[in-house]
Amino acid sequence: MVFKGRVSTGQHFSEMPENKSDTNLITTRILWLTGMEPGVNQGGDVDTHDRYVYIHGTNHEDRIGESLSAGCVLMRNLDVMELFEQVRTGDLVLIVD
Repeated sequence: MVFKGRVSTGQHFSEMPENKSDTNLITTRILWLTGMEPGVNQGGDVDTHDRYVYIHGTNHEDRIGESLSAGCVLMRNLDVMELFEQVRTGDLVLIVD
């Protein structure tokens, strides 16, 4: 499933027009992140939540590990579905590079 503005479009990425599927789409599930550093990534100019930073699936699974996003964490669709079932709102997430 493809999401636009955190709402399902009702389309699978394979159904998207070719010019749309060339871009990195938000697919499968969305885990919307909130920063933990007040004035840095929580509030301030680079607030994680206000910048819509997510963990989400992608239509370019073959490019996982490459820089395709402006801050989101991209996962394989089946992996993000599994993670989505394991976490709850408020769970802490540590993202390391």
